[in-house]
Amino acid sequence: MSSLKEIKSRIQSVKSTQKITSAMKMVSSAKLRKAQRTIENFFPYEQKLTGLLNNFLSAEDNASSVFSEVREVKRVAVVVFSSNSSLCGAFNTNVSKQLTLTLEKYQKLGREHILIFPVGKKIAKACRKHGFEPEGNFEGMADKPSYNATLELSDQLIQLFRDKHIDKVEIIYHHFISKSNQKLTTETFLPIQLTKAAKGTVAHDYIVEPERPTLMNELIPKVLRLKVYTALLDSCASEHAARTIAMQTATDNATDLLQELSLQYNKSRQQAITNELLDIIGGSFGQN
Repeated sequence: MSSLKEIKSRIQSVKSTQKITSAMKMVSSAKLRKAQRTIENFFPYEQKLTGLLNNFLSAEDNASSVFSEVREVKRVAVVVFSSNSSLCGAFNTNVSKQLTLTLEKYQKLGREHILIFPVGKKIAKACRKHGFEPEGNFEGMADKPSYNATLELSDQLIQLFRDKHIDKVEIIYHHFISKSNQKLTTETFLPIQLTKAAKGTVAHDYIVEPERPTLMNELIPKVLRLKVYTALLDSCASEHAARTIAMQTATDNATDLLQELSLQYNKSRQQAITNELLDIIGGSFGQN
């Protein structure tokens, strides 16, 4: 059985850990509330603009765009969103596993034809473990998400696809649903899927100025840029949610462990007192 000094030392250590995890949970909860408000306010705007694009395209008899061109995939780009720090449960591990599955899907293309754009230190590290060099440093936007920060990444992807240097772009990120629910999502970013009006429905008859091709060339890149920004906001909110849950679990585990250690300490203390009393009583009888 452990000595009283050892148990007391463990109790102090667990208490210190509990204070840290509790403080981290409070910080993550505050960040989560801010991130949740941001994504909940922005997501409807992105969805509405995407719906507007689809409605506009549904009025076209032969809607087409360079961004909707489906080509044989000879070169692919993968954009992966993770965090810069750990202690957020399986958040980064799940992203890394999904990246592995995606790389296996395209391994027949050869490493030189797979471009990885990692957003976050953790996934950039995983990218190098797979033997790939990241196509840029996008770690800053993982901590401080902003629309301007995503422009460089989104415009680079748009330009690469427009110039036919890549034939497909996939994005991997966590979609934030609630504090306790984040869905790991893999989507085709490019080429875009042009959703036509369902059969039997009435397409909107838009009167546009300037001409439709010019408007499409302006609207589609804007929707694509917003998609990257939305994915970043989703990922950040999901990260804070995952860390809040992880720190809450760690704090609860520390509380349970403290109860067990306190019980063990009291039992050991009682045993020590009993042994001392027995020694005293035994010594008393020995003198008699």
